[in-house]
Amino acid sequence: MAIGNFSNRPHQAPLAEMNVVPLVDVMLVLLVIFIVTTPLLTHAVKIDLPKASSSANITQPEHIEFGIRASGELFWAGEAVALAQLPARFAAAAKMQPQPELHIRADRHVEYEKVAQVMSLAAKAGLVRIGFVTDPSQTP
Repeated sequence: MAIGNFSNRPHQAPLAEMNVVPLVDVMLVLLVIFIVTTPLLTHAVKIDLPKASSSANITQPEHIEFGIRASGELFWAGEAVALAQLPARFAAAAKMQPQPELHIRADRHVEYEKVAQVMSLAAKAGLVRIGFVTDPSQTP
């Protein structure tokens, strides 16, 4: 804020500065008012709601343990099966409710073609949940 200057000119132009101190004071007062009154504006209605206790009924779908050895032998839940029997077994499993998961355990030396054949037959039969089971304790 300029009070005056040291020039000798008798005609000085009027000061055109805006004083913002009162504006800031008003804003701070409004802020304090809003901070104080905001907690008072909550209108809570107390309601005694019933408490229900129940446990979730989670039914785990069965799973089909399917094994493939390096020699090409196929096993359905530990029982040896032929490749020709798989479409009928997969179709019967796909009709079950809830649909079981197919867990494929393949030997590490099995050709991928064998695994892909089994997955293709299962998908064609309608099984949608196919997973691989590995043994993390065995490292190459």
